[in-house]
Amino acid sequence: MKVAVANDHGGYCLRKTVFNYLKENNIDYIDFGTDSDASVDYPDYAKKVAYAVRDGVADAGILICGTGIGIGIAANKVKGIRCAIVHDRFTAEMTKRHNNANIIAFGGRVVDEKTTKEILDGYFNSTFEGGRHQLRVDKITELEK
Repeated sequence: MKVAVANDHGGYCLRKTVFNYLKENNIDYIDFGTDSDASVDYPDYAKKVAYAVRDGVADAGILICGTGIGIGIAANKVKGIRCAIVHDRFTAEMTKRHNNANIIAFGGRVVDEKTTKEILDGYFNSTFEGGRHQLRVDKITELEK
């Protein structure tokens, strides 16, 4: 598995936590930045991760801004992306199990390091359940047409 990761200045504080988690769990990743807390525009970083996932360069994505909201909204503008804004292990697990989200977003001003690790555990240790959930995902995909 390869994961595309990006953040804006509001998510800079959690970058290392995410990278350490991925390394510890032998998950390959691509770092799309930013590598400082200098102000940047989150849509630019959402686009990089969303395109990488859409184009098959990465299997999944992680986005971090101040709240996770703006960067998640931006990612969802890309056809084929199902980015969920998550706040804890439960929401991360359920978005994988029920929505087959291919990107998760969360906020550096909302969650701490411990919660970040729990979010990543919930997401990466869950599997899409298919069945009735696949029908719903298909309806979401249909909205893109």
